[in-house]
Amino acid sequence: MEYAYKLMTSPAGLLKLVARGDQLAAILWEDDDATRVRLGEMVEDEDRPVLLETEHQLREYFAGERDSFDIPLHFEGTDFQRQVWSALLEIPYGQTRTYLDIARQLGNEKAVRAVGAANGRNPISIIAPCHRVIGSGGELTGFAGGLHVKKLLLAIEGISTEGRDAGQVIDPRRKAQHRRREDPNQLSLL
Repeated sequence: MEYAYKLMTSPAGLLKLVARGDQLAAILWEDDDATRVRLGEMVEDEDRPVLLETEHQLREYFAGERDSFDIPLHFEGTDFQRQVWSALLEIPYGQTRTYLDIARQLGNEKAVRAVGAANGRNPISIIAPCHRVIGSGGELTGFAGGLHVKKLLLAIEGISTEGRDAGQVIDPRRKAQHRRREDPNQLSLL
């Protein structure tokens, strides 16, 4: 079965939406490394329903009107990669996880580097939210769309990256914990 694609302009740059049959197989970045996600031959198809629906839902996401997606997905990868990508789908909107969190979720905290490698090969960016994965120290780490896009996506979800050294980000849940530690007499509603 061949792949079909549709191009979409977005605040994150030009995106290539790719379908296999009636499922979404990839969201690729404008300057994506051609070896990051390997797909077969593609034909342009501006009218494929799954691509039109993906574009619609992404536009709502970028406008701050959508916090989850309802698109049939087709992940191609190793069993381990698919486990990591499935774990990405469980990260709630507006929250982050570390590579170690995901490794622990998969039952092998020694697999942190393998989780990072699988995260980097995530074919369905944004919808399988690899942008929500950060380093253990809260720093932003590599992202196929570029760190400026990762910051944009986190900002859309209300996660601040401002004022952090080396691209660090504070998850709203951790921000509340930090406030409680700084002043134990002050309650935080975050």
